[in-house]
Amino acid sequence: MSDDITTVLPAAGDTPGRRARREPAQATPVFPPPTEGDLVQAELPPDPFPQLPSDLATLDARGITAWFGDHQVLDRVSLTMPAGEVTALIGPSGCGKSTFLRILNRMHELVPSASLAGEVLLDGVDIYDTGRKLTEARRDIGMVFQKPNPFPAMSIYDNVIAGLRLTGVRASRDEKDYLVERSLASAGLWKEVKDRLRQPGGGLSGGQQQRLCIARSLAVKPKVLLMDEPCSALDPTSTRVIEETMGELQKEVTIVIVTHNMQQAQRVSQQCAFFLASQGQPGHIVEHGDTAAMFDSPIDPRTYDYVNGRFG
Repeated sequence: MSDDITTVLPAAGDTPGRRARREPAQATPVFPPPTEGDLVQAELPPDPFPQLPSDLATLDARGITAWFGDHQVLDRVSLTMPAGEVTALIGPSGCGKSTFLRILNRMHELVPSASLAGEVLLDGVDIYDTGRKLTEARRDIGMVFQKPNPFPAMSIYDNVIAGLRLTGVRASRDEKDYLVERSLASAGLWKEVKDRLRQPGGGLSGGQQQRLCIARSLAVKPKVLLMDEPCSALDPTSTRVIEETMGELQKEVTIVIVTHNMQQAQRVSQQCAFFLASQGQPGHIVEHGDTAAMFDSPIDPRTYDYVNGRFG
């Protein structure tokens, strides 16, 4: 099988009994090899400690099964999200995409009735390991939500460095100034706000607020950035800027995005995974692989029907 052919995974099936922290479900994940893509050079201030390509992290989900109470929402999902690439999660509403995304940085466990089985490996280390701190996992794997959520009363400057306080990172004023400029530049916002850093973040437009949230996530230098429909509430112009920003960020972080916009998935991602939940079954991956192959020559007819707008 050639590298650009997608992989068909089995449909949902029975799962073992459940408990608060379950043993990993047995599954044999198939890991598509990463492909090299063109990276756009961002206009950034010089970094005294530039991140090398070898610092980019791969995220592996293995045998992920998830419940809310007695309701199973995911069944044995295995997916590799290659380092330095954008992986798009697509599928109809209610198929478990956002739940899967939240599992990737341990937000699933915030729900009292939630439980899961499986492993999430960041460069080979399970983020759910009992010896790993929650704050460490959240620092390494950042999240940008569907609706922009800056701290409205905080200044733009303080919004960006808020993550430092939350993760207990100490920094001098010069270091903070550098991080603010660097993060805002990476998020494509520096030129628009550099003369009003002390003004409230809540005064920015919707698209600017979303890029401010991206900058806030980048300030703590995550290895992976998760984005849950980041453009769904934005106008086309702001959406274009966010997409351009994602392209520029690939040299710094691995990106995983949930989107219902098939054109967006084609534009921004190199890897794609199609989730589906049907006939009362929990969500599972039908097919995953190279984005171009997924859209041009999918293996599973359900994938073909979905990416061509026949359902969903």
